[in-house]
Amino acid sequence: MTVGFVMLVHTALHRAEQVARLWASNDCPVVIHVDQRVPSEKYVPFVESLSDLDNVVFSKRYSCDWGTWSLVRASQDASELMLSRFPEARHVYLASGSCLPLRPVQDLKQYLAARPNTNFIESVTTEDVPWTVGGLDEERFTLRFPFSWKRQRRLFDRYVRLQRKIGFKRHVPEGITPHLGSQWWCLTRETLSAILQDTNRKSYDRYFKRVWIPDESYYQTLVRRHSQTVESRSLTLSKFDFEGKPHVFHDDHLQLLKRSDCFVARKIWPKADRLYDTFLNASVNPMTGTEPNPGKIDRIFSKAVERRVRGRAGLYMQSRMPGYGQDTGKTAAPYSVFEGFTDLFEEFPEWLSRTVDARVHGHLYAPEGAQFANGQPAFSGALSSNPKLRDYNACGFLTSLLWNTRGERQCFMFGPRDTQDVTMLMAMDQNAQISVISGAWALSLFKSNMQFNDLRREAARLQKIEGAHLEILRSPTVKARIRIWAMSDFIESPAEPLQAIVDEIGPRNFRRLSELPRMRDLSGFAQFLQNLKNHGMKPHLMGDFPMSDEPTTRSTERKRPYLVR
Repeated sequence: MTVGFVMLVHTALHRAEQVARLWASNDCPVVIHVDQRVPSEKYVPFVESLSDLDNVVFSKRYSCDWGTWSLVRASQDASELMLSRFPEARHVYLASGSCLPLRPVQDLKQYLAARPNTNFIESVTTEDVPWTVGGLDEERFTLRFPFSWKRQRRLFDRYVRLQRKIGFKRHVPEGITPHLGSQWWCLTRETLSAILQDTNRKSYDRYFKRVWIPDESYYQTLVRRHSQTVESRSLTLSKFDFEGKPHVFHDDHLQLLKRSDCFVARKIWPKADRLYDTFLNASVNPMTGTEPNPGKIDRIFSKAVERRVRGRAGLYMQSRMPGYGQDTGKTAAPYSVFEGFTDLFEEFPEWLSRTVDARVHGHLYAPEGAQFANGQPAFSGALSSNPKLRDYNACGFLTSLLWNTRGERQCFMFGPRDTQDVTMLMAMDQNAQISVISGAWALSLFKSNMQFNDLRREAARLQKIEGAHLEILRSPTVKARIRIWAMSDFIESPAEPLQAIVDEIGPRNFRRLSELPRMRDLSGFAQFLQNLKNHGMKPHLMGDFPMSDEPTTRSTERKRPYLVR
Protein backbone atom coordinates (compact mmCIF):
# COMPACT_ATOMS: atom_id res chain seq x y z
CA MET A 1 0.00 0.00 0.00
CA THR A 2 1.58 3.25 -1.15
CA VAL A 3 0.96 6.59 -2.82
CA GLY A 4 1.46 7.21 -6.52
CA PHE A 5 2.56 10.50 -8.02
CA VAL A 6 1.37 12.03 -11.28
CA MET A 7 3.78 14.71 -12.45
CA LEU A 8 3.03 17.37 -15.07
CA VAL A 9 6.39 18.56 -16.39
CA HIS A 10 7.26 21.22 -18.94
CA THR A 11 10.49 22.93 -17.77
CA ALA A 12 13.53 22.24 -15.57
CA LEU A 13 13.60 18.55 -16.49
CA HIS A 14 16.74 17.93 -14.42
CA ARG A 15 14.90 19.01 -11.27
CA ALA A 16 11.88 16.87 -12.16
CA GLU A 17 14.24 13.92 -12.54
CA GLN A 18 15.64 14.47 -9.03
CA VAL A 19 12.17 14.60 -7.46
CA ALA A 20 10.83 11.63 -9.45
CA ARG A 21 13.87 9.57 -8.47
CA LEU A 22 13.34 10.37 -4.78
CA TRP A 23 9.71 9.24 -4.90
CA ALA A 24 10.39 6.15 -6.99
CA SER A 25 13.30 5.04 -4.80
CA ASN A 26 10.90 5.10 -1.84
CA ASP A 27 8.53 2.61 -3.52
CA CYS A 28 6.16 5.27 -4.85
CA PRO A 29 5.18 4.77 -8.51
CA VAL A 30 5.49 7.85 -10.71
CA VAL A 31 3.71 8.65 -13.96
CA ILE A 32 5.15 11.64 -15.81
CA HIS A 33 3.50 13.76 -18.46
CA VAL A 34 5.92 15.94 -20.40
CA ASP A 35 4.55 18.84 -22.41
CA GLN A 36 4.59 18.02 -26.11
CA ARG A 37 6.32 21.31 -26.85
CA VAL A 38 9.45 20.10 -25.04
CA PRO A 39 11.85 19.28 -27.92
CA SER A 40 13.02 15.73 -28.47
CA GLU A 41 16.64 16.59 -27.74
CA LYS A 42 15.56 17.34 -24.17
CA TYR A 43 12.74 14.82 -23.80
CA VAL A 44 14.67 11.70 -24.87
CA PRO A 45 17.60 12.21 -22.42
CA PHE A 46 15.05 12.89 -19.67
CA VAL A 47 13.31 9.56 -20.33
CA GLU A 48 16.62 7.72 -20.50
CA SER A 49 17.78 9.23 -17.21
CA LEU A 50 14.89 7.49 -15.43
CA SER A 51 14.92 4.25 -17.43
CA ASP A 52 16.61 2.35 -14.60
CA LEU A 53 13.49 2.74 -12.43
CA ASP A 54 10.73 0.20 -13.13
CA ASN A 55 8.08 2.21 -11.28
CA VAL A 56 8.52 5.34 -13.42
CA VAL A 57 6.50 5.51 -16.65
CA PHE A 58 5.58 8.23 -19.12
CA SER A 59 2.07 9.02 -20.35
CA LYS A 60 0.82 10.29 -23.70
CA ARG A 61 2.02 13.82 -24.37
CA TYR A 62 -0.20 16.88 -24.99
CA SER A 63 0.56 20.53 -25.68
CA CYS A 64 -0.58 22.22 -22.51
CA ASP A 65 -1.63 25.85 -22.13
CA TRP A 66 -2.43 27.61 -18.89
CA GLY A 67 -6.14 27.69 -18.10
CA THR A 68 -7.16 25.24 -20.85
CA TRP A 69 -8.61 21.73 -20.99
CA SER A 70 -5.25 20.30 -22.10
CA LEU A 71 -4.03 20.27 -18.51
CA VAL A 72 -7.04 18.22 -17.38
CA ARG A 73 -6.65 15.87 -20.32
CA ALA A 74 -2.98 15.29 -19.47
CA SER A 75 -3.81 14.52 -15.84
CA GLN A 76 -6.63 12.16 -16.90
CA ASP A 77 -4.39 10.05 -19.13
CA ALA A 78 -1.60 9.97 -16.57
CA SER A 79 -4.04 9.02 -13.80
CA GLU A 80 -5.56 6.23 -15.87
CA LEU A 81 -2.08 4.88 -16.51
CA MET A 82 -1.30 5.06 -12.81
CA LEU A 83 -4.45 3.13 -11.86
CA SER A 84 -3.90 0.43 -14.48
CA ARG A 85 -0.17 -0.12 -13.99
CA PHE A 86 0.21 0.25 -10.23
CA PRO A 87 -2.60 -1.40 -8.23
CA GLU A 88 -0.66 -0.89 -4.99
CA ALA A 89 -1.22 2.89 -5.16
CA ARG A 90 -4.05 3.65 -2.74
CA HIS A 91 -3.74 7.43 -3.11
CA VAL A 92 -2.76 9.40 -6.19
CA TYR A 93 -0.95 12.71 -5.69
CA LEU A 94 -0.95 15.28 -8.51
CA ALA A 95 2.24 17.37 -8.66
CA SER A 96 4.14 19.50 -11.12
CA GLY A 97 7.73 19.45 -12.28
CA SER A 98 8.44 22.49 -10.12
CA CYS A 99 7.20 20.79 -6.93
CA LEU A 100 9.58 19.82 -4.16
CA PRO A 101 8.86 17.37 -1.32
CA LEU A 102 9.45 19.03 2.02
CA ARG A 103 9.05 16.00 4.27
CA PRO A 104 10.25 12.39 4.03
CA VAL A 105 8.18 10.20 1.73
CA GLN A 106 7.62 7.73 4.55
CA ASP A 107 6.00 10.52 6.55
CA LEU A 108 3.48 11.11 3.75
CA LYS A 109 2.79 7.39 3.46
CA GLN A 110 2.03 7.09 7.16
CA TYR A 111 -0.15 10.19 7.05
CA LEU A 112 -2.28 8.83 4.18
CA ALA A 113 -2.39 5.30 5.61
CA ALA A 114 -4.02 6.73 8.73
CA ARG A 115 -6.65 8.35 6.48
CA PRO A 116 -7.31 5.69 3.82
CA ASN A 117 -10.67 7.08 2.67
CA THR A 118 -9.88 10.80 2.76
CA ASN A 119 -9.57 12.93 -0.38
CA PHE A 120 -7.39 16.01 0.00
CA ILE A 121 -8.55 18.61 -2.52
CA GLU A 122 -9.56 22.22 -2.12
CA SER A 123 -13.20 22.33 -3.19
CA VAL A 124 -15.47 25.30 -2.48
CA THR A 125 -18.39 26.96 -4.26
CA THR A 126 -17.96 30.20 -6.15
CA GLU A 127 -19.80 32.11 -3.41
CA ASP A 128 -17.12 31.09 -0.90
CA VAL A 129 -14.08 31.94 -3.01
CA PRO A 130 -12.55 35.39 -2.40
CA TRP A 131 -9.44 34.78 -4.49
CA THR A 132 -10.74 34.46 -8.05
CA VAL A 133 -8.87 36.89 -10.27
CA GLY A 134 -10.03 38.27 -13.60
CA GLY A 135 -13.64 39.20 -12.94
CA LEU A 136 -15.05 35.76 -13.77
CA ASP A 137 -16.66 33.83 -10.93
CA GLU A 138 -19.95 32.18 -11.87
CA GLU A 139 -19.44 33.22 -15.50
CA ARG A 140 -16.57 30.78 -15.88
CA PHE A 141 -19.22 28.04 -15.69
CA THR A 142 -21.96 29.71 -17.76
CA LEU A 143 -19.98 31.17 -20.70
CA ARG A 144 -17.84 29.47 -23.32
CA PHE A 145 -14.05 29.92 -23.40
CA PRO A 146 -12.62 28.41 -26.57
CA PHE A 147 -9.70 30.87 -26.72
CA SER A 148 -6.55 30.91 -24.61
CA TRP A 149 -6.49 33.77 -22.11
CA LYS A 150 -2.71 34.09 -22.40
CA ARG A 151 -2.06 33.49 -26.09
CA GLN A 152 -5.33 34.85 -27.56
CA ARG A 153 -6.22 37.55 -25.06
CA ARG A 154 -7.90 39.87 -27.57
CA LEU A 155 -10.15 37.11 -28.93
CA PHE A 156 -10.81 35.91 -25.39
CA ASP A 157 -12.04 39.35 -24.23
CA ARG A 158 -14.10 40.03 -27.36
CA TYR A 159 -15.83 36.67 -27.15
CA VAL A 160 -16.70 37.20 -23.49
CA ARG A 161 -18.16 40.63 -24.25
CA LEU A 162 -20.18 39.19 -27.16
CA GLN A 163 -21.69 36.47 -24.97
CA ARG A 164 -22.61 38.98 -22.30
CA LYS A 165 -24.19 41.26 -24.89
CA ILE A 166 -26.42 38.61 -26.42
CA GLY A 167 -27.23 37.05 -23.05
CA PHE A 168 -25.70 33.66 -23.79
CA LYS A 169 -25.69 31.24 -20.86
CA ARG A 170 -24.65 27.59 -20.64
CA HIS A 171 -26.47 25.12 -18.42
CA VAL A 172 -24.56 23.14 -15.81
CA PRO A 173 -25.06 19.37 -16.28
CA GLU A 174 -27.43 17.68 -13.88
CA GLY A 175 -25.98 16.02 -10.81
CA ILE A 176 -23.06 18.40 -10.25
CA THR A 177 -22.56 21.72 -8.49
CA PRO A 178 -19.56 23.73 -9.71
CA HIS A 179 -16.72 23.99 -7.19
CA LEU A 180 -13.33 25.68 -7.34
CA GLY A 181 -9.97 25.08 -5.72
CA SER A 182 -6.26 24.46 -6.11
CA GLN A 183 -5.40 22.11 -8.98
CA TRP A 184 -2.93 20.18 -6.81
CA TRP A 185 -4.82 17.33 -5.15
CA CYS A 186 -4.36 13.93 -3.51
CA LEU A 187 -7.30 11.58 -4.16
CA THR A 188 -8.02 8.02 -3.09
CA ARG A 189 -7.89 5.30 -5.70
CA GLU A 190 -11.63 4.68 -5.37
CA THR A 191 -12.60 8.31 -5.87
CA LEU A 192 -10.25 8.90 -8.80
CA SER A 193 -11.46 5.69 -10.47
CA ALA A 194 -15.07 6.75 -10.00
CA ILE A 195 -14.37 10.13 -11.62
CA LEU A 196 -12.56 8.61 -14.60
CA GLN A 197 -15.08 5.78 -15.09
CA ASP A 198 -18.24 7.84 -14.58
CA THR A 199 -20.90 6.87 -17.11
CA ASN A 200 -21.52 10.58 -17.75
CA ARG A 201 -17.86 11.40 -18.18
CA LYS A 202 -18.21 12.32 -21.85
CA SER A 203 -20.92 14.80 -20.99
CA TYR A 204 -18.89 16.29 -18.14
CA ASP A 205 -15.73 16.46 -20.24
CA ARG A 206 -17.60 18.18 -23.05
CA TYR A 207 -18.94 20.75 -20.59
CA PHE A 208 -15.63 21.44 -18.81
CA LYS A 209 -13.73 21.80 -22.09
CA ARG A 210 -15.30 25.24 -22.44
CA VAL A 211 -15.02 26.25 -18.78
CA TRP A 212 -12.40 28.84 -17.92
CA ILE A 213 -9.40 27.30 -16.09
CA PRO A 214 -10.98 23.82 -15.89
CA ASP A 215 -8.05 22.34 -13.94
CA GLU A 216 -9.27 24.42 -10.99
CA SER A 217 -12.83 23.10 -11.22
CA TYR A 218 -13.02 19.67 -12.93
CA TYR A 219 -11.80 17.38 -10.15
CA GLN A 220 -12.94 19.88 -7.51
CA THR A 221 -16.53 19.51 -8.77
CA LEU A 222 -16.64 15.80 -9.52
CA VAL A 223 -15.06 14.75 -6.23
CA ARG A 224 -18.18 16.08 -4.51
CA ARG A 225 -20.27 13.73 -6.67
CA HIS A 226 -18.27 10.59 -5.91
CA SER A 227 -17.03 10.99 -2.34
CA GLN A 228 -18.39 11.97 1.05
CA THR A 229 -14.98 12.18 2.68
CA VAL A 230 -13.38 15.35 1.38
CA GLU A 231 -10.90 17.49 3.24
CA SER A 232 -11.12 20.81 1.43
CA ARG A 233 -7.41 21.56 1.55
CA SER A 234 -4.33 20.71 -0.43
CA LEU A 235 -1.29 18.92 0.95
CA THR A 236 0.80 21.05 -1.41
CA LEU A 237 1.95 24.48 -0.29
CA SER A 238 1.05 26.85 -3.10
CA LYS A 239 0.81 30.60 -2.51
CA PHE A 240 -0.40 33.26 -4.92
CA ASP A 241 0.03 37.03 -5.07
CA PHE A 242 -2.71 39.61 -5.54
CA GLU A 243 -2.62 39.13 -9.32
CA GLY A 244 -3.15 35.39 -9.03
CA LYS A 245 0.44 34.54 -9.94
CA PRO A 246 2.20 31.87 -7.87
CA HIS A 247 4.92 32.84 -5.45
CA VAL A 248 8.29 31.38 -6.42
CA PHE A 249 10.37 29.99 -3.57
CA HIS A 250 14.12 30.63 -3.50
CA ASP A 251 16.99 29.54 -1.28
CA ASP A 252 16.31 32.21 1.30
CA HIS A 253 12.86 30.71 1.92
CA LEU A 254 14.34 27.57 3.48
CA GLN A 255 13.23 28.26 7.05
CA LEU A 256 9.85 29.50 5.83
CA LEU A 257 9.19 26.22 4.02
CA LYS A 258 10.19 24.20 7.06
CA ARG A 259 7.69 26.12 9.18
CA SER A 260 4.82 25.27 6.83
CA ASP A 261 4.87 21.56 7.77
CA CYS A 262 3.47 20.77 4.29
CA PHE A 263 4.46 17.64 2.39
CA VAL A 264 5.13 19.32 -0.96
CA ALA A 265 5.70 22.91 -2.08
CA ARG A 266 5.46 24.66 -5.40
CA LYS A 267 6.65 26.71 -7.17
CA ILE A 268 10.41 26.20 -6.61
CA TRP A 269 13.01 28.18 -8.55
CA PRO A 270 15.04 25.66 -10.61
CA LYS A 271 18.33 27.21 -9.43
CA ALA A 272 17.46 27.02 -5.73
CA ASP A 273 20.29 24.56 -5.06
CA ARG A 274 20.10 24.94 -1.31
CA LEU A 275 16.43 23.96 -1.22
CA TYR A 276 16.90 20.91 -3.41
CA ASP A 277 20.06 19.81 -1.56
CA THR A 278 18.30 20.12 1.79
CA PHE A 279 14.92 18.56 1.15
CA LEU A 280 16.09 15.81 -1.22
CA ASN A 281 18.67 14.65 1.30
CA ALA A 282 17.43 11.42 2.88
CA SER A 283 19.17 12.25 6.17
CA VAL A 284 17.19 15.48 6.56
CA ASN A 285 13.84 15.17 8.33
CA PRO A 286 12.51 18.70 8.84
CA MET A 287 9.08 18.06 10.36
CA THR A 288 8.22 14.41 10.95
CA GLY A 289 4.77 13.63 12.29
CA THR A 290 3.47 17.20 12.21
CA GLU A 291 0.05 18.12 10.83
CA PRO A 292 0.43 20.24 7.66
CA ASN A 293 -0.37 23.81 8.58
CA PRO A 294 0.38 26.38 5.85
CA GLY A 295 -1.64 28.89 7.88
CA LYS A 296 1.41 29.33 10.10
CA ILE A 297 3.10 31.32 7.36
CA ASP A 298 -0.01 33.05 5.99
CA ARG A 299 0.81 36.18 7.97
CA ILE A 300 4.12 36.51 6.14
CA PHE A 301 2.47 36.16 2.75
CA SER A 302 -0.30 38.59 3.70
CA LYS A 303 2.32 41.11 4.71
CA ALA A 304 4.19 40.54 1.45
CA VAL A 305 1.01 41.11 -0.56
CA GLU A 306 0.25 44.28 1.40
CA ARG A 307 3.81 45.49 0.87
CA ARG A 308 3.54 44.74 -2.84
CA VAL A 309 0.17 46.45 -3.26
CA ARG A 310 0.43 49.38 -0.88
CA GLY A 311 4.18 49.78 -0.51
CA ARG A 312 5.67 51.55 2.48
CA ALA A 313 4.64 54.96 3.72
CA GLY A 314 6.88 57.66 2.29
CA LEU A 315 8.84 55.38 -0.06
CA TYR A 316 9.04 56.51 -3.67
CA MET A 317 11.28 55.02 -6.32
CA GLN A 318 11.31 53.98 -9.95
CA SER A 319 9.63 50.66 -9.22
CA ARG A 320 7.16 52.07 -6.70
CA MET A 321 5.30 55.23 -7.67
CA PRO A 322 1.85 54.77 -6.11
CA GLY A 323 -1.20 55.98 -7.96
CA TYR A 324 -4.02 58.02 -6.50
CA GLY A 325 -5.57 56.32 -3.49
CA GLN A 326 -2.94 53.58 -3.35
CA ASP A 327 -0.35 55.17 -1.09
CA THR A 328 -0.25 54.39 2.63
CA GLY A 329 1.21 57.75 3.59
CA LYS A 330 2.85 60.79 2.05
CA THR A 331 5.99 60.57 4.17
CA ALA A 332 7.80 57.98 6.25
CA ALA A 333 7.95 59.67 9.66
CA PRO A 334 6.52 62.56 11.71
CA TYR A 335 8.18 65.95 11.31
CA SER A 336 7.66 69.57 12.41
CA VAL A 337 7.55 72.74 10.34
CA PHE A 338 7.99 76.19 11.89
CA GLU A 339 6.90 79.28 9.99
CA GLY A 340 7.77 82.75 11.25
CA PHE A 341 9.67 81.60 14.33
CA THR A 342 13.12 82.55 13.04
CA ASP A 343 11.73 86.00 12.18
CA LEU A 344 10.37 86.55 15.69
CA PHE A 345 13.04 84.84 17.81
CA GLU A 346 16.81 85.11 17.81
CA GLU A 347 18.68 81.79 17.34
CA PHE A 348 15.43 79.83 17.40
CA PRO A 349 16.88 76.65 15.75
CA GLU A 350 19.61 76.48 18.39
CA TRP A 351 17.06 76.86 21.21
CA LEU A 352 14.82 74.19 19.72
CA SER A 353 17.76 71.77 19.40
CA ARG A 354 18.51 72.19 23.10
CA THR A 355 14.86 71.73 24.05
CA VAL A 356 13.71 68.72 22.05
CA ASP A 357 15.29 65.48 20.92
CA ALA A 358 15.20 66.19 17.19
CA ARG A 359 17.33 67.27 14.25
CA VAL A 360 16.65 70.97 13.61
CA HIS A 361 17.37 72.43 10.19
CA GLY A 362 17.11 75.98 8.96
CA HIS A 363 15.06 76.89 5.92
CA LEU A 364 15.30 73.74 3.79
CA TYR A 365 13.60 75.53 0.90
CA ALA A 366 15.46 78.83 1.05
CA PRO A 367 16.11 80.38 -2.39
CA GLU A 368 19.88 80.23 -1.88
CA GLY A 369 19.83 76.54 -0.97
CA ALA A 370 18.82 74.05 1.70
CA GLN A 371 20.02 75.04 5.17
CA PHE A 372 20.80 71.65 6.66
CA ALA A 373 21.57 71.33 10.36
CA ASN A 374 25.09 72.42 11.31
CA GLY A 375 25.54 73.98 7.87
CA GLN A 376 26.18 70.67 6.10
CA PRO A 377 26.41 70.88 2.28
CA ALA A 378 24.81 67.43 1.96
CA PHE A 379 22.60 65.31 4.18
CA SER A 380 21.41 61.71 4.62
CA GLY A 381 20.71 59.95 1.35
CA ALA A 382 23.21 62.16 -0.51
CA LEU A 383 20.72 65.04 -0.57
CA SER A 384 22.45 68.16 -1.83
CA SER A 385 21.81 71.69 -0.57
CA ASN A 386 21.98 72.90 -4.17
CA PRO A 387 18.68 74.72 -4.86
CA LYS A 388 18.48 73.56 -8.49
CA LEU A 389 18.75 69.91 -7.52
CA ARG A 390 16.29 70.40 -4.68
CA ASP A 391 13.71 72.29 -6.69
CA TYR A 392 13.82 69.81 -9.58
CA ASN A 393 11.55 67.69 -7.38
CA ALA A 394 10.78 69.67 -4.25
CA CYS A 395 8.34 67.12 -2.85
CA GLY A 396 10.73 64.26 -3.56
CA PHE A 397 13.43 66.16 -1.67
CA LEU A 398 11.29 66.20 1.47
CA THR A 399 10.06 62.62 1.20
CA SER A 400 13.63 61.40 0.60
CA LEU A 401 14.95 63.32 3.59
CA LEU A 402 12.30 61.83 5.87
CA TRP A 403 12.75 58.31 4.47
CA ASN A 404 16.51 58.41 4.98
CA THR A 405 16.21 59.71 8.56
CA ARG A 406 13.55 57.33 9.89
CA GLY A 407 13.83 57.09 13.66
CA GLU A 408 15.00 60.69 14.10
CA ARG A 409 12.54 63.58 14.30
CA GLN A 410 13.18 66.26 11.70
CA CYS A 411 12.30 69.92 12.18
CA PHE A 412 12.79 72.73 9.70
CA MET A 413 11.87 76.34 9.10
CA PHE A 414 9.60 77.56 6.33
CA GLY A 415 8.25 80.89 5.09
CA PRO A 416 6.87 82.84 2.14
CA ARG A 417 10.39 83.49 0.81
CA ASP A 418 10.91 79.75 0.36
CA THR A 419 9.93 77.46 -2.51
CA GLN A 420 6.20 76.86 -2.09
CA ASP A 421 5.90 73.66 -4.13
CA VAL A 422 5.71 71.50 -0.98
CA THR A 423 2.73 73.30 0.57
CA MET A 424 0.10 70.86 -0.65
CA LEU A 425 2.22 67.83 0.25
CA MET A 426 2.68 69.06 3.82
CA ALA A 427 -0.96 70.07 4.22
CA MET A 428 -2.19 66.63 3.11
CA ASP A 429 0.39 64.72 5.14
CA GLN A 430 -0.78 63.28 8.45
CA ASN A 431 2.85 63.13 9.62
CA ALA A 432 3.24 66.91 9.39
CA GLN A 433 3.04 69.22 12.40
CA ILE A 434 2.91 72.79 11.09
CA SER A 435 3.14 75.81 13.41
CA VAL A 436 2.66 79.24 11.84
CA ILE A 437 3.13 82.77 13.19
CA SER A 438 1.44 84.66 10.39
CA GLY A 439 2.98 87.93 9.30
CA ALA A 440 6.23 87.43 11.23
CA TRP A 441 8.19 87.80 8.01
CA ALA A 442 7.39 91.54 8.21
CA LEU A 443 9.71 91.85 11.22
CA SER A 444 12.68 90.71 9.13
CA LEU A 445 11.73 93.26 6.48
CA PHE A 446 11.51 95.89 9.19
CA LYS A 447 15.05 95.05 10.31
CA SER A 448 16.43 95.13 6.77
CA ASN A 449 18.06 98.17 5.13
CA MET A 450 15.98 98.12 1.98
CA GLN A 451 14.62 101.24 0.35
CA PHE A 452 11.06 101.78 1.53
CA ASN A 453 9.51 101.50 -1.93
CA ASP A 454 11.29 98.21 -2.52
CA LEU A 455 10.35 97.11 0.97
CA ARG A 456 6.67 97.86 0.38
CA ARG A 457 6.63 95.86 -2.86
CA GLU A 458 8.36 92.96 -1.16
CA ALA A 459 5.90 93.07 1.74
CA ALA A 460 2.96 92.95 -0.67
CA ARG A 461 4.53 89.98 -2.49
CA LEU A 462 5.26 88.01 0.67
CA GLN A 463 1.82 88.69 2.11
CA LYS A 464 0.18 87.42 -1.05
CA ILE A 465 2.29 84.22 -0.96
CA GLU A 466 1.59 83.59 2.71
CA GLY A 467 -2.11 84.33 2.26
CA ALA A 468 -2.38 81.63 -0.40
CA HIS A 469 -0.35 79.29 1.80
CA LEU A 470 -2.63 79.83 4.80
CA GLU A 471 -5.71 79.30 2.66
CA ILE A 472 -4.45 75.82 1.83
CA LEU A 473 -3.60 75.09 5.47
CA ARG A 474 -7.08 76.13 6.57
CA SER A 475 -8.80 73.88 4.05
CA PRO A 476 -11.19 71.36 5.66
CA THR A 477 -9.51 68.51 3.78
CA VAL A 478 -6.02 68.94 5.29
CA LYS A 479 -4.59 66.05 7.30
CA ALA A 480 -1.63 67.76 8.95
CA ARG A 481 -1.75 69.00 12.56
CA ILE A 482 -1.78 72.75 12.10
CA ARG A 483 -1.56 75.68 14.52
CA ILE A 484 -1.79 79.25 13.25
CA TRP A 485 -1.33 82.40 15.36
CA ALA A 486 -1.39 85.98 14.23
CA MET A 487 1.87 87.63 15.25
CA SER A 488 0.16 90.15 17.55
CA ASP A 489 -1.59 87.32 19.42
CA PHE A 490 1.50 85.16 19.73
CA ILE A 491 3.75 87.78 21.30
CA GLU A 492 1.19 88.44 24.05
CA SER A 493 1.95 85.04 25.59
CA PRO A 494 4.49 82.92 23.71
CA ALA A 495 5.19 80.44 26.53
CA GLU A 496 1.91 78.52 26.21
CA PRO A 497 2.06 77.81 22.43
CA LEU A 498 5.77 76.99 22.65
CA GLN A 499 5.06 74.51 25.44
CA ALA A 500 2.30 72.88 23.37
CA ILE A 501 4.58 72.57 20.35
CA VAL A 502 7.42 71.08 22.34
CA ASP A 503 5.10 68.61 24.07
CA GLU A 504 3.77 67.37 20.75
CA ILE A 505 7.23 66.87 19.29
CA GLY A 506 8.16 64.74 22.28
CA PRO A 507 9.89 66.45 25.18
CA ARG A 508 12.90 65.05 26.91
CA ASN A 509 11.01 65.38 30.17
CA PHE A 510 7.55 66.42 31.31
CA ARG A 511 8.55 69.57 33.13
CA ARG A 512 7.54 73.00 32.03
CA LEU A 513 9.90 74.98 29.81
CA SER A 514 12.63 76.57 31.89
CA GLU A 515 13.96 78.68 29.03
CA LEU A 516 12.27 80.59 26.21
CA PRO A 517 13.94 81.80 23.03
CA ARG A 518 14.92 85.45 23.01
CA MET A 519 12.42 87.61 21.15
CA ARG A 520 13.66 90.25 18.77
CA ASP A 521 13.23 93.93 19.62
CA LEU A 522 9.82 95.11 18.40
CA SER A 523 10.39 98.84 19.02
CA GLY A 524 9.02 100.84 16.10
CA PHE A 525 7.42 97.82 14.41
CA ALA A 526 3.88 99.15 14.86
CA GLN A 527 4.87 102.42 13.19
CA PHE A 528 6.45 100.45 10.36
CA LEU A 529 3.18 98.66 9.73
CA GLN A 530 1.34 101.98 9.80
CA ASN A 531 3.78 103.39 7.24
CA LEU A 532 2.99 100.47 4.96
CA LYS A 533 -0.70 101.29 5.30
CA ASN A 534 -0.03 104.95 4.61
CA HIS A 535 1.68 104.01 1.35
CA GLY A 536 -1.20 101.89 0.08
CA MET A 537 -0.25 98.42 1.34
CA LYS A 538 -2.49 96.85 4.01
CA PRO A 539 -0.59 94.36 6.23
CA HIS A 540 -3.41 92.24 7.68
CA LEU A 541 -1.70 88.93 8.51
CA MET A 542 0.16 90.32 11.55
CA GLY A 543 -2.93 91.07 13.59
CA ASP A 544 -3.72 94.31 15.35
CA PHE A 545 -0.65 96.20 16.57
CA PRO A 546 -1.34 99.39 18.59
CA MET A 547 0.48 102.53 17.51
CA SER A 548 1.95 103.09 20.99
CA ASP A 549 5.26 101.39 21.65
CA GLU A 550 4.43 100.90 25.33
CA PRO A 551 2.53 97.59 24.97
CA THR A 552 5.24 96.24 22.69
CA THR A 553 7.94 97.25 25.16
CA ARG A 554 6.14 95.56 28.04
CA SER A 555 5.66 92.42 25.98
CA THR A 556 9.34 92.37 25.06
CA GLU A 557 10.41 92.73 28.67
CA ARG A 558 7.95 90.05 29.79
CA LYS A 559 9.30 87.52 27.28
CA ARG A 560 12.86 87.45 28.59
CA PRO A 561 14.00 83.93 29.57
CA TYR A 562 13.37 83.09 33.20
CA LEU A 563 13.06 80.01 35.40
CA VAL A 564 9.99 79.28 37.52
CA ARG A 565 10.47 77.05 40.58
